[in-house]
Amino acid sequence: MKALFLVLHRKDRSPGQRYRHEQYLKHLSENGIDYAISPLLKTEKEDRTFYGNNLLPKIWVGMKALCRRFLSVLSAGKYDVVYIYRDAFFFGTFFENWLKRKKVKIIYDFDDAIWLMDENPNQGIFNKLKNPEKTGKICSIADRVIVGNKYLKGYASQFNDDIQIIPSTIDLEKYQAEKVHSEKVCIGWTGSFSTIKHFETVLPALKKIKEVFRENVYFKVIGDPTYAFQPLDIKGVKWNSETEAEDLAELDIGLMPLPDNEWTKGKCAMKGLQYMALEIPTIMSPVGVNSDIIQDGENGFLASTIDEWVDKLSLLIEDADLRKRIGKAGKKTVEKDFSVEANKDKWLSAFQFD
Repeated sequence: MKALFLVLHRKDRSPGQRYRHEQYLKHLSENGIDYAISPLLKTEKEDRTFYGNNLLPKIWVGMKALCRRFLSVLSAGKYDVVYIYRDAFFFGTFFENWLKRKKVKIIYDFDDAIWLMDENPNQGIFNKLKNPEKTGKICSIADRVIVGNKYLKGYASQFNDDIQIIPSTIDLEKYQAEKVHSEKVCIGWTGSFSTIKHFETVLPALKKIKEVFRENVYFKVIGDPTYAFQPLDIKGVKWNSETEAEDLAELDIGLMPLPDNEWTKGKCAMKGLQYMALEIPTIMSPVGVNSDIIQDGENGFLASTIDEWVDKLSLLIEDADLRKRIGKAGKKTVEKDFSVEANKDKWLSAFQFD
C-alpha cells in the first residue's frame, strides 16, 4: 500500500502533526504502508513569512504552496490512500474534490473544532478567507474521518458514517527526561502565541499564589518567546522539538486552563497529556475531553473558578508526596490510553479499506 500525506508543515515542525500522525509513520512502514509527505510550507523562512505581517511576501509563499499542492494532487493517482490533516489547502475544497474525482481513498483527520472561527492574530485578512465551514464539506468528501475525541465525532457524524476516534498521543519512548530538582516549586504552561490567551485566564490565581508562597514558587511559559508578564517575572521561552521534554521537566506542576466554549470543547488535552507523561501533576479546566481524562484528586486535578485553582495549586505546592503520587497516576493514564503504543494498531487499521 502507498499513502500520500497532505499537510501544512514539514515533518517535525508542527506539534499537532507530530501528535496526530508523525509518531505512527514508522509503524505504518513496518506494516507494509509506504508513504510520502507533501507539506505546503517547506522551510523555516517560509514559516516566518507566512505567519508574519508583510502581505506581499505572504502572498508569494501562498502561491508557491498552491503550486506544490497542485503537483502533489496531480500525482495522487499512484497512491492507494491520501491522508489530509485539517485541509489540503488554506482556502476552499478544490483539491479535496479533485481527489474525490480521482477515486483515491481519502482519510480526513482533525483534532480541533476547526469548523468554528478561532482567528490567528498574525493572519489579518487571511482569517476572513479560511471558510471554516468547509470542514463539513471535507468530511462528506472523505471515505473515512479520524477525530481526536467524541465531541469532534459528534460534529463529523453529521456528514460521514465512517468516523474513528483516535486520541492525540505521546510517544513515551521519546518523551523521557530527568526531573530538574529545585527548592522552589515551578508552575508552568506550554502552548503557542495563539493559545497564550488561555494561559492568561489563570493569571489571577497565580498572582494569589505568589502573594502567599512568595519566593517558594516561580512560573515558566514555554512556546511563545515574545510573551512576558512582569508582575510574576514571566518571560516566555521558545518551543523546541529537540528539547521539549527537557524543558517541561523543570515543571513541578503543569497547567491547562481553558475557557468553556464550543472551540475549547474540541481540544484534545495535549498540554495536559504532555505533563502527565513526564509525571508532572496536572491541573486542567473541566472542559471537553479533560473531564474524561482526569479523575479529580486521583490522576490530576480539575479547577473551574479562580478559588479552585488557588486551592488545588496550594495543595500541590505544600505537599511534595502528593505531587509525586498524582504524577505517577497521571503517567499510568497516558500509558494505558494516550500513548503511541496503546493506539498504534488503531492507526494501522484506519488505513485499511475493504
